[in-house]
Amino acid sequence: MEFEEFLKKVSKLAVIEAEALYSGSGKRTSIEVQLSRWHKAGKLIQLKRGLYILSDIYRKVEIYGPAVAAVLHRPSYLSLEKALEFHNLIPEQVMVYTSVTSNRPEVFKTGIGDFKYTHIQKSFFWGYSATTLNSQTAFVALPEKALLDFFYLRHGPVTDAYIDELRLQNLEDLDEKRLMQFAKKMNKPKLLRAAEQLKQRIIAKKRIGKKK
Repeated sequence: MEFEEFLKKVSKLAVIEAEALYSGSGKRTSIEVQLSRWHKAGKLIQLKRGLYILSDIYRKVEIYGPAVAAVLHRPSYLSLEKALEFHNLIPEQVMVYTSVTSNRPEVFKTGIGDFKYTHIQKSFFWGYSATTLNSQTAFVALPEKALLDFFYLRHGPVTDAYIDELRLQNLEDLDEKRLMQFAKKMNKPKLLRAAEQLKQRIIAKKRIGKKK
């Protein structure tokens, strides 16, 4: 396959999965060799074995980082610090795409960013929704679940002082009922206490908003 022909096939794709190219083809080895050559020539950027994106000069689709995170390690959903930034709950810009997975933890350092996956038990793998940009689908924790995931995976108690250190913002956008519902479903004393502390802050913020 010539590179021009390859471009026609993948020009509308943000992420190129080698397995899709092998499907229905008896030329798996030759395709692997071509992908490797195009990668070495700088025409492709390899995210991991079997997963590529086109280099900048050939790319027609803007890459949506959260969607790449969903494809790079399955199953997973964006959570923790990156989801808190996504929902505008913290003021900082988070450079690493932080996700949780029910599979083994992984870290991928790629040409378009760093992606970190933290293991979470399978019974806690819920509380996320799909979001699409440029025809690319990502899975992102709901804001209340992102907070609970963050607290669950943090060592030590979740004190008022620690919550203060997070500099959480826009708490009035959170649903305190859903937060408590999620905490009860996870059924961890630390999370129930943290949720109750946050609930009081959310309610106080909403009261202030109503007075304005």
